[in-house]
Amino acid sequence: QVQLVESGGGLVQPGGSLRLSCAASGSIFRINAMGWYRQAPGKQRELVAVINNSGSTNYADSVKGRFTISRDNAKNTVYLQMNSLKPEDTAVYYCNAVHTSVVGQRQNYWGQGTQVTVSS
Repeated sequence: QVQLVESGGGLVQPGGSLRLSCAASGSIFRINAMGWYRQAPGKQRELVAVINNSGSTNYADSVKGRFTISRDNAKNTVYLQMNSLKPEDTAVYYCNAVHTSVVGQRQNYWGQGTQVTVSS
């Protein structure tokens, strides 16, 4: 089993910044992609950004140029730097990790979510 623990959410004014962190722990063999998703009230969960273990990234169009995803493979941690935040960025942000076990089984893991609220 792999556990993901997120931190860094909170309340911020429009135009402000936040940095989310997500640390993976447990029986880790190889973590492939790590990413951030978000879910606003009444909406479906959507991809925000993803990074693979070679550092290639992909972003939702709505956050390009404002958010930056990065990871520290030695610490099994992924980060999301969010700048120029807008009220429409308000959501619960979930960390995701795709893990491959020593026997080659691939499994998706999710964190518990962290609330990000952008409001004046």
